[in-house]
Amino acid sequence: MRSFDGRVVAITGAGSGIGRALAVSLAGRGALLALSDVSADGLAGTVDLVKAAGAREVRSDIVDVASAQALTQWAADVVGQFGRVNVLVNNAGVSLTGDVVDLDPADMQWVVDINFWGVVRGTHAFLPHLIASGDGHVVTMSSLFGLVSVPGQSMYNATKYAVRGFSEALREEMLVAGHPVGVTVVHPGGVRTAIVRAGRSSAGEDHAATARLFDERLARMSPERAAEIILRGVLRGKPRVLVGIDAHLLHQLARVVGARYQDVVARRAQRMRP
Repeated sequence: MRSFDGRVVAITGAGSGIGRALAVSLAGRGALLALSDVSADGLAGTVDLVKAAGAREVRSDIVDVASAQALTQWAADVVGQFGRVNVLVNNAGVSLTGDVVDLDPADMQWVVDINFWGVVRGTHAFLPHLIASGDGHVVTMSSLFGLVSVPGQSMYNATKYAVRGFSEALREEMLVAGHPVGVTVVHPGGVRTAIVRAGRSSAGEDHAATARLFDERLARMSPERAAEIILRGVLRGKPRVLVGIDAHLLHQLARVVGARYQDVVARRAQRMRP
């Protein structure tokens, strides 16, 4: 894929953060947009922004990615309106903070349903249409925490590692079958989004303090800058895109020291935990 001009791009979690920034950037690049989110207000705000950015055509739908039926219906509706889909961006995601021993099983299921099954089911629903387009691409949002693990993020880590494994296998399958679909898995580091503030924590966690730590000390990059890095990687056909110096540094640390990176991260986490 050399350009997004005239391409139909479907984005989940488009109501805020990286999803919104991707939508606005793509609008300026001539893409036709199919946007979804669970937040009606957030989605309406994004629609206003993409129209102001010159979007040629935009469709918006309230979609809960935890629902297989909702994703299947959304894919059918998007194809029904545009006649095709070229790019799917599986961006919707949530966070869950807390040590394993303290986590509520319902919260554990919640994060898996959205972060992992949302990606799997969304991809499954759109993949035949992406293949049929003759020039398709799947973008999945893993995380820095899909490359290294950190304490207090066990379930988030698990889902993001799972997204990475799913995406890499999917790309291999497209290559083996000769299908015209690229796959890019994205690993953002700290990006200034509301994911932690809007997320959940175990009863033993100070959620407000955790959110402040993320917002003030860890989230260094703007969503707009992250979106530009991601879109550049997609156009270059990169199978993996690391976003942010923190993602690059921790990825390299894990490569150099192997599993012992866990000791380094644990010591750092002891000093940083609120």
